[in-house]
Amino acid sequence: MSYKSNNTSGQLTGSQIVIEALRRENTEVVFGYPGGAIMNVYDEIYKQDHFQHILTKHEQAAVHAADAYARSSGKVGVAIVTSGPGFTNAVTGLATAYTDSIPMVVISGQVPTAVIGTDAFQEIDAVGISRPCTKHNFLVNDVNDLTRVLKIAFHIAKTGRPGPVHIDLPKDVSADLADFNYDQEFELPTYKPTTKGNIRQIKAALKHISEAKRPVLYIGGGAVLSNCYEDIREFAHQTKIPVVETLMARGIMRHDDDLLFGMLGMHGEYAANMAMSETDMIICFGARFDDRVTGRLDTFAKKAHVVHVDIDPASIAKIVKPNYPIVGDLAIVMKQILEHTKDFEFNDYTPWVEKLHGYRKEHPLAYHEDSDRLKPQWVIQRTGELLGDDALISTDVGQHQMWTAQFYPFNYPRQWMTSGGLGTMGVGLPYAMGTKRANPDKISVNFTGDGSIMMNIQEIITCTQYNLPHINIILNNNYLGMVRQWQTRFYEDRLSETNLEIQADFTMLAQSMGGVGYKVHTKEEFDVALKDAVASNKVAMIEVIIDRREEVLPMVPNGHALDEMLLLEKSQGAK
Repeated sequence: MSYKSNNTSGQLTGSQIVIEALRRENTEVVFGYPGGAIMNVYDEIYKQDHFQHILTKHEQAAVHAADAYARSSGKVGVAIVTSGPGFTNAVTGLATAYTDSIPMVVISGQVPTAVIGTDAFQEIDAVGISRPCTKHNFLVNDVNDLTRVLKIAFHIAKTGRPGPVHIDLPKDVSADLADFNYDQEFELPTYKPTTKGNIRQIKAALKHISEAKRPVLYIGGGAVLSNCYEDIREFAHQTKIPVVETLMARGIMRHDDDLLFGMLGMHGEYAANMAMSETDMIICFGARFDDRVTGRLDTFAKKAHVVHVDIDPASIAKIVKPNYPIVGDLAIVMKQILEHTKDFEFNDYTPWVEKLHGYRKEHPLAYHEDSDRLKPQWVIQRTGELLGDDALISTDVGQHQMWTAQFYPFNYPRQWMTSGGLGTMGVGLPYAMGTKRANPDKISVNFTGDGSIMMNIQEIITCTQYNLPHINIILNNNYLGMVRQWQTRFYEDRLSETNLEIQADFTMLAQSMGGVGYKVHTKEEFDVALKDAVASNKVAMIEVIIDRREEVLPMVPNGHALDEMLLLEKSQGAK
């Protein structure tokens, strides 16, 4: 059915088309920041009541919040910004979402078409800038194309390998009139993602897996995006194959599952990295063999055959050549795999699983309780004990991110929001904001560092204004911690510009923006602060003074093989 406006012509302006398309896409919330080139759209936002608009204090935070909304809900996140610096501020958010395959539509204003290319006020080549960090982008030169572009943008963002789509909208196009018919179907002859796996390849892979002696399920973020964790758990339990997860896949298996050997990679568990080093069959579901997982590539899993299932054919054989490449939507392929698993008799992998448990017992994830200051690992574990499955966890990027991935008890997918591929400092607070907006009945917690938290700290007041309470746990070591760790390990402890000597009073800062703040030094103080922060139903900042020199271990140094880990020295004080 065509949409009719009050205009005598029966047509809509470009700005009205944007609003109506968002309504038709069941958009609940838009994060954004207005400006001259996008003002026509914001005038229509003022008139509508279909969705909530959240005015952030910076465009980067708007896109990060939309990203987290998408990560935690599985829906398409939406952000709107203006031209020029409004858009360039948003690019970090686009790139962050792109590297982690997060479905978003970001609309930017642009100068009028007549002056594009003249270096007009607040003009920037937004399409040129966004091309490398979006799944697709559009510059809309004709209002008659706008409905088609909007509908295609949402389709592209959420299908195939998800990702952000950018629409650049010139100001005159946003004011021009056109017919609106969102029910019209649009053909995309060059975009037809393969969703169903090749059944011959699936059967051949299953036969080889059943004959393997030391297989490993290697699970990536695609398993989260495709919502197929229950089928992956069923396959693991049917076959008794041990499982390792990437940073982006935390929660696919319950943290206490006997078949899960934790996260692998640069800061992965010893048992997980040894499993990948000694396996004879890698079954990769929705991961991409990135450098943080493989370590030194020429030594990676040299004894293993590889099954690689991914929706994106470009990701298969890009880094590691598989013996059994399977292109398809992991949710559909997993159904196919489970349908035929019963046709094969799998080896008994008990000795292999027991060997990996031996590795875990030999070098468990641990830390030394030998300091007067709180250990960050304890803080993370204790948060999990007190909040459990009620909490959704965001992080910034740094040591705190790795400690959280290692020590938090994740039990389900979309419980964990973090920047994996790009490693973007400053995402944590807007991630916690977007997560809370998508999940109002959950407790949103952001683990952050004293460096990262400052990058988007202005959004505390946004959360106060829009009633988006969450808890920021600042693990404060007065350093840019991860850089400091590298400087200590590999640069002879030359601490170049990583010592954060002067800091804000985080308690007063939170209070000044309508939140609550706490500074804690002991376990007892932390328990009281966390419980009080939850009860306050406000934006909270809990500054935890931690051991300054605590390190993230295990660690695979750059250029080393996955089994060449720096490990925690054993002592009686290890936990």
